[in-house]
Amino acid sequence: MNNLKKPKIIVICGPTGVGKTAVGIRIAQTFGGEIISADSMQVYRYMNIGTAKPTPEERKKVAHHLIDVVDPDESFNAATYSQLSREILFRLHDEGDIPFIVGGTGLYIRALIHGLFRSTPPDPEIRLGLKEEAEKSGLGILYERLMNLDPEAAKRIHSNDAFRIIRALETYELTGKRISAHHQAHRFSENPFEVLKIGLIENRDLLYQRINIRVDKMLEQGFLKEVEGLLERGFSPQLKSMQSIGYRHMIQFMEGNVSWEETIRMMKRDTRRYAKRQLTWFQADSTVIWKSAVNLTEIEQMVTNFLNS
Repeated sequence: MNNLKKPKIIVICGPTGVGKTAVGIRIAQTFGGEIISADSMQVYRYMNIGTAKPTPEERKKVAHHLIDVVDPDESFNAATYSQLSREILFRLHDEGDIPFIVGGTGLYIRALIHGLFRSTPPDPEIRLGLKEEAEKSGLGILYERLMNLDPEAAKRIHSNDAFRIIRALETYELTGKRISAHHQAHRFSENPFEVLKIGLIENRDLLYQRINIRVDKMLEQGFLKEVEGLLERGFSPQLKSMQSIGYRHMIQFMEGNVSWEETIRMMKRDTRRYAKRQLTWFQADSTVIWKSAVNLTEIEQMVTNFLNS
């Protein structure tokens, strides 16, 4: 009878360096659950230090899923993640295990919970016509048309965002329906889970200090050697995976483009900037309940109440 109910899932999210791995393992252990990673870099094999993967010892404590799924030169995206994570999630639900989604890739978490909006395929002719009109008459004319046709969408799109303005008008021309109506229909159809979202928060100065320390630790653990090993395996430095934070910095140093001191400085700076972008993403989600990583008792009580509700 229980399996007829919507699966309950607990999400533990937040910026890099805030302590998601440790909290996720502790909470999953407490409730006898398993972890589905929501990290767009930890899916890659051989990329361990730079992605801050849970150690083999940590993974022995709690079963982890969607880590080491593909090689760095293989394609992996939010759609792939949504499909694989849902398969695992429903299996865990059927087996009576609690899934904990732990990670900082907001798009992957959204794709798992809500699915991906299946938009109408673009029409090159319509798109080209709208682009030409924007160049000739100005983007303001198109934005004004969007405000008249779909005021709800216009509220969410900046008046200078040419791509989204054109996409919204193109969708209307192709389907006769406002893009906001497509999004709304998708939102209602994609609501298969009961979700508790816990965001881990930290004082910004302390978070940035932790990020700096984490970078130093990665380098001590042999991050440069890890990147050398990836290149020796034949993985191109131009790969999307190899252009991520940390990996591209090591490659720039190896190519002689920047000094070691400057490499470290830029890696720390770019990691801090990434953490800031993650915070912006998650703070835009009103369903996230924010807690400090040290408040484990409060977090455990929240999960208890959620599972018993």
